[in-house]
Amino acid sequence: MKLYIVGAGPGDPDLITVKGLKLLQKADVILYTDSLVNEDLVGLCNPDAEVLHSSGMALEEMVELMVDRIGKGKTVVRLHTGDPSVYGAIMEQIALLKAEGIEVEIVPGVSSVFAAAAAVGAELTIPELTQTLILTRAEGRTPVPEREKLRALAEHHCTLALYLSATLTKKVVRELVEAGWSEDTPVAVVQRASWPDQLIVRTTLKNLDEDMGKNGIRKHAMILAGWALDPDIHEKSEQYRSKLYDKTFTHGYRKGVKEV
Repeated sequence: MKLYIVGAGPGDPDLITVKGLKLLQKADVILYTDSLVNEDLVGLCNPDAEVLHSSGMALEEMVELMVDRIGKGKTVVRLHTGDPSVYGAIMEQIALLKAEGIEVEIVPGVSSVFAAAAAVGAELTIPELTQTLILTRAEGRTPVPEREKLRALAEHHCTLALYLSATLTKKVVRELVEAGWSEDTPVAVVQRASWPDQLIVRTTLKNLDEDMGKNGIRKHAMILAGWALDPDIHEKSEQYRSKLYDKTFTHGYRKGVKEV
């Protein structure tokens, strides 16, 4: 009596975990969001599996289906895009499944934030520049707790990764500027990170809304903002080196050497 919630990763079927792939290959039933998960990944599933689309289902309908199949002794995988724990709406599924006496095991996946960072070749936590990454979203139809309004979070002036905000760029720009961000702050937008039609737009906070419009980006986009996204950061790398590889720094595996 167990359901497996598996993170499919951001799009590239090679970015699923080994554990997740093994579960897909042995599952009797696979329920996935057909509008978000790559069909090529679904093609790697057990060929005899019952494959069901969830994009047109409501919560109760999905849970009823999963409960039914698990009750018949089937191995059921609920395949989620990215990592299920980030904007995956899994809490409500788990609550209803637990009420039916069904255990849930979550298999993590690669989130789009990390696929986007990889696509633009960025390190999001650079020593002496920023050591904090905030994963959040601009407030749209889904309310955001008062203490988590974008303006308040932006006051930390760290790297921001904005999910589900591609249609709210005017609000994003306004709130970041109100939080004291420079209009020249670098921004990288990655639409459909790791998919064959991936699109990367490098811009600044000032030009974000205009450049999103020019490129027709309205959904499936990760917005990364902050000075860690500076396209010229590699030319300034000596200013921001970590202690990890500093020859003068001693740690448990290496004794530092004094500079002469």
